Amino acid sequence: MMMKCSEAAEKWDVTERWVTQLCRKGRIIGAVKEGRNWLLPEDTARPGDSRVKSGQYRKYRNETVVSGKFREGGTEYDSVLPLPVGISDYVKAQRDYYYVDKTLLIRDILDAKPFVTLFTRPRRFGKTLNMDMLHVFFEKTDEDNSVYFRDKKIWKCGEYYREYQGRYPVIFLTFKDVKYDNWEDARDKIASLLQDEYARHSAILEQDVLHEYERKYFMKIVDAKASDMELSTALASLSAMLDEVYGIAPVIIIDEYDTPIESGYSNNYYDKVIGFMRPFFSGAFKDNPHLSFGFMTGILRIAQESIFSGLNNLKVNSVLDSDYSEYFGFTKEEAEELLHYYGDESKAGELMEWYDGYLFGDMEVFNPWSVISYVDNNCMPSAYWVSTDSNEILDEILKNADDMIMDRMNCLLQGEKVIAAIDAGVSYPMLESDPAYVYSFLLAAGYLKAKRKGISGTGNIMCEISLPNKEIRTVYRVEILGHLKKIGMITQSSASAIEEALYTEDAAKLESAFSFYLDRTISFYDANTEGFYHGLLAGILATMDNKYKVLSNRESGDGRFDLALIPTTVSGVLPGFIIELKYDRNLSVSKLKTLAASTLSQISDKRYEKLLIDEGTKKVIRYGIAFSNKKVAVVKD
Repeated sequence: MMMKCSEAAEKWDVTERWVTQLCRKGRIIGAVKEGRNWLLPEDTARPGDSRVKSGQYRKYRNETVVSGKFREGGTEYDSVLPLPVGISDYVKAQRDYYYVDKTLLIRDILDAKPFVTLFTRPRRFGKTLNMDMLHVFFEKTDEDNSVYFRDKKIWKCGEYYREYQGRYPVIFLTFKDVKYDNWEDARDKIASLLQDEYARHSAILEQDVLHEYERKYFMKIVDAKASDMELSTALASLSAMLDEVYGIAPVIIIDEYDTPIESGYSNNYYDKVIGFMRPFFSGAFKDNPHLSFGFMTGILRIAQESIFSGLNNLKVNSVLDSDYSEYFGFTKEEAEELLHYYGDESKAGELMEWYDGYLFGDMEVFNPWSVISYVDNNCMPSAYWVSTDSNEILDEILKNADDMIMDRMNCLLQGEKVIAAIDAGVSYPMLESDPAYVYSFLLAAGYLKAKRKGISGTGNIMCEISLPNKEIRTVYRVEILGHLKKIGMITQSSASAIEEALYTEDAAKLESAFSFYLDRTISFYDANTEGFYHGLLAGILATMDNKYKVLSNRESGDGRFDLALIPTTVSGVLPGFIIELKYDRNLSVSKLKTLAASTLSQISDKRYEKLLIDEGTKKVIRYGIAFSNKKVAVVKD
C-alpha cells in the first residue's frame, strides 16, 4: 500500500513540503512519482532527521523548542525554522522564523547619530521590518524588550549600545497601505493610523503633567474628531506630550512615507496630499525640540515639493550611497547561508542569476522577498517581485516615454548598459517636464542598478545603468506590456498578431494586423509624427521573447536604421529583420504604398543589413512600413 505525501506529513507531524523534498532527493526508499505527486510505502518509518523545510508557520504539538531543537515522545529532533514570507513584525520574525540578523543597523546609526534619516529603497527590501526592529529596540516599555536582542549581533557590540535599548518613547507609523483613489479616503486612513498610535500612548493621560488643552487635543485624535489642520500637527503635538510625561524626547519612525504621495499623483489629488504632508512632516522633524531621532523610509526622496523645506539636519541615504547598504536586502554571504540552512546549496548559481545584481552604493545585494519566495517555492525560479504590488510609477513613465526612451528600454532588455543622468531628488511632476527622469524613477523603484560614473556639467550624477538580474528582465517584459495595454497603446492580441506576421514573413498579414490595431485604439490626433509610430513598434518589440536582440536607431553600413531584430544565437536558423519606417500626412493608399516601397531602396542603398551580417546572421528580411494617420502600408523585399 502507498500513501501520499500529505498523509505521511500528518502521520509524522511534519510538513508536506519536507516529505516531498525527501522523495525528490531519493531519501525515501520505494517512493515513486505519479504525475506531479509522490507516493511512498505506507509502512515507511519517520526519518530521524526532521528537517522541516516549510515557509508556512506551524507549531508542533506537545513540543518544547530550545536552540533549534524540539522534543517529542522522548526523542529530540532538529527543528528547521520556517521562512518569513510576508513577515514584517520584528519580534515574530526573529522568534518564530528564519531571521537574517540586521541589528548592526542600530550600531551604525548610533555611531553616526544623524538627527533625521531618510532611507530610500525599492519595495520589498526589508524597510518595514528594519523600522519595526528600531521601534522594538528603542521603545521604553513595561516589558523587557532586550530579550529580543540578547542573541543578536548588536548585543555583542558592548554596553554603550545596550544602554540605548528601551530608552525612548517611540511614535511609529507605516503608510504602506495608504493607497486610495481619492484624498478623502487617504486622509481618513491617515487619521485612523494616528488614532491608533495616540491610543497606544493613552497611558500618558493618567499623568498630571499634561495641560487640559493637550488632553482635549489628544482625545480629538482618538475620537476621530480632529480637523485637517489638527491632524497635520499630530506628530509634533504627540512628541511634545511624550517628552513632557517621560522627560526624554521620543523617537519618530515613519515607514513608506511617500506611498500616499504616489497615490495622490496617480489619482489627481497630488496638491492636496502635498499640502497636508508639508506641515505634518515639518512639525515632526524640522527644529522639533521634542525629538531624539527621526527615521523615515520610502522609495523616492521628495525634494522639489519642499516637504522637508529647511530641514538641514535630514540625512538622505539612497541606493547610490554606501552607508547602511548591507542592511536592506541580502548580501551574498547571507543568501548562501540561507541556502545552506535549507539544504539547497546546489541552487546558488540559479539564485544569483535570478535575484542578485542590485547595487546599493558599492555593495551587490539580493532581493530578499524574491530569495525567500524562491526557496519557499521549492527553488522554482519566477518573477516573485512583480506580483507583490502594482507599481503605478510605470504608468506615468510609459505615458510620457518618447522613442528615445523606448529605444533605451529595448537596449536594457537586451542586456546592454546605458549611460544616463540620475537625479537623487526626483519628484513625480518632473516626469511631465522631462521624460529623461524615467531612469531616476526606475532606479529608485528597483528596476535598474547603477554604477556611479561622475558628475555632469549640470550637476547630475552620470551613471552606467543596466537591469540587475533575470527576474527584472522578466518583470520588464510583463509590466511594460501590461502598462502599454493599460494606457491603450497595445493589446495582447494585437501584439501576438504583429509578432506572428513578422515571424512568418507575411507582409500582407502584418499590414492587416497594424491596420486593425491602429483603427481601433489610437486617436487620430496622436498619429502625427514618425516618432510616435517608432515608439509604438519599439514597445511591441520590447515585449517579444528572448530569441532576438532588438536594436533601434543604430549605425550600420552607411547610415542609421530605424529598427532591427538580431537573433540571439548564430545557428543560422532564425532570420534577422531590418525595419524602416516612414510617415506623411493625409496620403492616399497608392501613395502610401509608394512611400513604403521607398524604404526598401533606402535599406539597400545604405547597407543597413551590414551590422546583422557582421554578427553572424545568415538571412536578413527587409520590411518597409509607411504610416499616414490611421492608415498603414507594409512591403517586404
